[in-house]
Amino acid sequence: MDISVFSVTGPVMIGPSSSHTAGACRLARVAREIIISPFNHVSFGLHGSFAKTYKGHGTNRALLAGVMGYKEDDEAIARAFELAESAGFTYDFHEVELEDVHENTVLLDFTMADGRHNEIIGSSLGGGRIVITRTNGFETEYTAQTPTLIIRQQDKPGVISQVTGILAQKGINIGVMKVSRRGKGDTAFCVIETDSEIREDVVESLTRIEDLLFVRALNIWG
Repeated sequence: MDISVFSVTGPVMIGPSSSHTAGACRLARVAREIIISPFNHVSFGLHGSFAKTYKGHGTNRALLAGVMGYKEDDEAIARAFELAESAGFTYDFHEVELEDVHENTVLLDFTMADGRHNEIIGSSLGGGRIVITRTNGFETEYTAQTPTLIIRQQDKPGVISQVTGILAQKGINIGVMKVSRRGKGDTAFCVIETDSEIREDVVESLTRIEDLLFVRALNIWG
């Protein structure tokens, strides 16, 4: 079994816990990258161990710093509350009960500038490792360990084959692909992990596919 040294020693970070601080910050930062659109409020629903120990471990500061774009080794985490206030950014923390999730799980409810909401559920697994398990109701299993495409499309025949065809033409190999949908012929959500960085020209080619509603490249691993 391959075990990363970071799973043993933990990542370079600010804070007392790799799971409750570093992982929380990384989780929130990745969620921010998935959402991308301007938002002005985030409601953090804390589950399990996160809910019980978040103040003592600084999980609240780490989550808040993460959604503002700070990395887990940034000393700004300690000043997250002050930075949010200065930026006019609002937030709240509350406890939630979620089913079939890891003990260190958070539901992030982003209120967008236009009033829409985006919800992401993710977990901190230890050693700074994370997994995004749901995005706006779709199952994802995104770990942010490799370059990844996040796609929302109409559930129609041939859409996925067009996506994979473009990736093949651009010389990008697919490592893992997961597709979930709300119902036959409805909206589908696709997460594709690749072996190499996803360039801007790849994204531009994908956006020309008629039935793609959203394309986002995440080159934020490590």
